[in-house]
Amino acid sequence: MSKLHLFFLPFMAHGHMIPMLDMAKLFTSRGVRTTMVSTLAFSDPIKKAQESGIEIGLIIIRLPNQESGLPEYVQRLDQVTAVDLVQKFVKAISLLQEPVEKLIQELNPNCLVSDTFFPWTTDSAAKFGIPRLVFHGTSYLARCASEQMRLHKPFKNVSSDSEQFTLPYLPHQLKFTRTQISPFDLRESEGEFAELIFQSREADRRSYGVVVNSFYELESSYADHYRNILGIKAWNIGPLLLCNNGYEEKARRGRKSAIDEHECLAWLDSKKPDSVIYACFGSMASCTQAQLREIAFGLESSGKDFIWVVRDRRNNENSYNFLPHGFEERNRKKGLIIRGWAPQILILDHPSIGAFVTHCGWNSVLEGVCAGVPMVTWPMFAEQFFNEKLVTEILRVGVSVGNKQWRTVGIEGVPREAVSDAVRRVMVGGEVAEMRNRAKCYKEMARKAIEEDGSSFTDLSALIEELSVARRSQYM
Repeated sequence: MSKLHLFFLPFMAHGHMIPMLDMAKLFTSRGVRTTMVSTLAFSDPIKKAQESGIEIGLIIIRLPNQESGLPEYVQRLDQVTAVDLVQKFVKAISLLQEPVEKLIQELNPNCLVSDTFFPWTTDSAAKFGIPRLVFHGTSYLARCASEQMRLHKPFKNVSSDSEQFTLPYLPHQLKFTRTQISPFDLRESEGEFAELIFQSREADRRSYGVVVNSFYELESSYADHYRNILGIKAWNIGPLLLCNNGYEEKARRGRKSAIDEHECLAWLDSKKPDSVIYACFGSMASCTQAQLREIAFGLESSGKDFIWVVRDRRNNENSYNFLPHGFEERNRKKGLIIRGWAPQILILDHPSIGAFVTHCGWNSVLEGVCAGVPMVTWPMFAEQFFNEKLVTEILRVGVSVGNKQWRTVGIEGVPREAVSDAVRRVMVGGEVAEMRNRAKCYKEMARKAIEEDGSSFTDLSALIEELSVARRSQYM
């Protein structure tokens, strides 16, 4: 019988596409035939993987911009910067159903691994008698917390936005305020994207199971809760980023860097071990210029050397003119500002990095864990406030900057003093030594999880065997 064949359908956002490509690499390394179905916007990283000798199939499909009324320049989520484009973007991804189903019919894969934001793929897979595996790209804790939030709505029992409530029926007592919760969970949001999220949740429950970019030792109580209490079939197969072993794979992960990686590493080589703070807030965050200035003052007043990655979703050069007068001149030796994409894994792995200021996107949290560095947590939206609890309260490898406002654009409200204080706490505070030791322990656990007989290696083996059995039953 021919090789087991998996189709991968990633969502058009870097935080979703990058780990799904890593997942395809992982399955390929275990003898599975893999095919990535991608729009042109994310074809280059797949082609680079092919050029490096990884046998991943690539099928490029066109995002139906014309049919949906979406401007041609919009090819991925971070380019949707106007409210009127959201409806058209959601329509465009729904129109992918027909071409994807034609590909399934033609190439006859044995399983469809698709992002949660393609809810129609549950029906598409059922139509052809193959399983659909869902990929959320989030932590077990975030999946558990989101489900309990949906089921029990504890935010309805508080009298104000600032009053804390405990999320019930979880392994730990996790407290939140209403302002930290997604408007989709609060049911305060309407429109096409909100409807897409509700459709996704319903379709996910009808799917074959979930693949999780995590490892058991990192959040064992939540892996158990998700599978045994919530009753969801799931396999932890991460950290997926660890399938990238070569220098080029790490340097070019996602997009071409805005800085020469050799220049960046040379700058880090000139610094002492654990002396540099690395600050990056992902590909989707959009801070006000006032907030960016507060970050600048906070990093400067911390007294620590720093690398700060600043991105603008609008690609507007004028929006980078936010720095306080004389800031770059004063910090020419102490600070390195990267305007655009950064070689994040290479930076975090460098011995000079002492801590990571992060928005708590799951990819970034895992990169921090795998680098063994403490974190300053600054969640902004999506499931990031849930991930913060894992970092600060359960793993205890980070401290919070104190943000309590869920917001996707115009992010503000954290003063420079909070930034500076949080940086000092993870770099020179009394708890730093223990925090660093815990972080290094989780780094070692992550490495062992993907090795033969490790927890993620074993889960992946079980999943491949189960899919192989399911395929045999298709031909009986």
